[in-house]
Amino acid sequence: MSGSTMQWWRDAVIYQVYPRSFADGNGDGVGDVAGIRARLGHLRDLGVDAIWMSPWYPSPMADAGYDVSDFRDIDPAFGTLAEAEALIAEAHEIGIRIIIDVVPNHVSSEHPWFRAALAGGPERDYFWFRKSQNMPTNWVGEFGGTTWTKVDDDTWYLHLFTPEQPDLNWEHPDVRAEFESILRFWFDRGADGIRIDSAALLFKDTALPEVTDGEPHPFHDLDAVHDVYRSWRRIADEYADRALIGEVWMPDVERFTNYLRPDELHAAFNFDLLGCAWDPYKMRSSIERTLESHAHIGAPPTWVLSNHDVTRHVTRYGRADTTFSFDNNLDGTPVDLELGTRRARAAALLTLSLPGAAYIYQGEELGLWENETIPEDQFQDPMYARRGHSRDGCRVPLPWSGDEPPYGFSAVENPADPWLPQPAEWKDRTVQTQTGDPNSMLELYRSAIRLRDFTGQELTWLEEEAELLAFTRGTGFACVLNLSETPVPLPEHRTLLLASSPLDGALLPRDTAVWLRL
Repeated sequence: MSGSTMQWWRDAVIYQVYPRSFADGNGDGVGDVAGIRARLGHLRDLGVDAIWMSPWYPSPMADAGYDVSDFRDIDPAFGTLAEAEALIAEAHEIGIRIIIDVVPNHVSSEHPWFRAALAGGPERDYFWFRKSQNMPTNWVGEFGGTTWTKVDDDTWYLHLFTPEQPDLNWEHPDVRAEFESILRFWFDRGADGIRIDSAALLFKDTALPEVTDGEPHPFHDLDAVHDVYRSWRRIADEYADRALIGEVWMPDVERFTNYLRPDELHAAFNFDLLGCAWDPYKMRSSIERTLESHAHIGAPPTWVLSNHDVTRHVTRYGRADTTFSFDNNLDGTPVDLELGTRRARAAALLTLSLPGAAYIYQGEELGLWENETIPEDQFQDPMYARRGHSRDGCRVPLPWSGDEPPYGFSAVENPADPWLPQPAEWKDRTVQTQTGDPNSMLELYRSAIRLRDFTGQELTWLEEEAELLAFTRGTGFACVLNLSETPVPLPEHRTLLLASSPLDGALLPRDTAVWLRL
């Protein structure tokens, strides 16, 4: 494992578990805590330092669990609170930390607070209710579409996501107190970190202005949000080695790093490289920009290539357009999976050798691609109706063993079908098939994480060809990625530690990365 004990989040390898799709312990076709506990050995063997758990709370699942009705329990589909506590303890026994997901912008419309609010109780002040003959604003939601729903007699409530996810009013002290209590609840149960969903959205301009170019955004990144995270940091600091990690989609680097000031969050997801094209100049610029901005504030960079919301990078890197954004729907465009896999292998070595923490979304260590053959009537993602893009393709249950679906996803005989269909071609992508195969994606990840030990060693760029990404960490290690059109000679070195693809004699082929001992 690569992360240091103290301030482990600074250089950890963190693995995202999407509970519905990781492993099914009871055979109902939906992943659960029992399945995760049974497969902890896979994560131990992979060598990760921590697991980030996507929401596992009671939820009507209008948005895959991000519509939470109770932050202090586990959804029955996933198991029980006692099982979650056992998972935390068992992970700790094998040296793996647990990060849980907290969703502070909104709750479920089935949350007791919102049901009381609809009944006219004082909890109405915990939300954004407005009386108006017409919709109070024309704000566009995070999934597209409108952001207000009428309840009765010209009263509307605000939801930046789906109508089943009413936004909380963070001006109210009871809302702040409740989430501070939730943090303590999970820290007391051994959670090592909190991943904060949509961390920049909590506050809204009470005047409800429309979104206007050149003017401050009425619900993105309002300054008041930082007071919340200062209070959360004080709570985290009461416990040993706890981390707050924000999901902050922010194009302005200075505004982004505000969340990483010494008295706020410990780390935040850096999505700059995730959306970057497979291009040497743009990738180097993204890396330099990230390192410079984080160094300025003294915070650790993070490197993310995919997660439960974005297109898997095997697919993305196999397209003619290798960028990603929610506004750029490339679903159904041609994919060269061989090329995408080759680039994904190289990208793994690149990101795992950069300073800071690396995040791996479940299945990327298997080289899975986006399943773009899911029938439309099986889509469960609410984004599809609003944007015409479904995130379900990256949420398909993992293949563990066997030659046909469900590939060992369920641990019992004659299980129900997985909640989303798995491609038949994944028979060559199972954990069982890849284990022990030195050429597999899984063994590449295992080797890279085992060899990854650059704590405290700064990155220095090598003056190589412009279409190479080549740098050292300290005095004895180099990473070189060839993004040119032709093979190039390797720099002088003592030992080849790892290569993402076979070398061409003494030449480094295109779309290939190596780790070298100098």
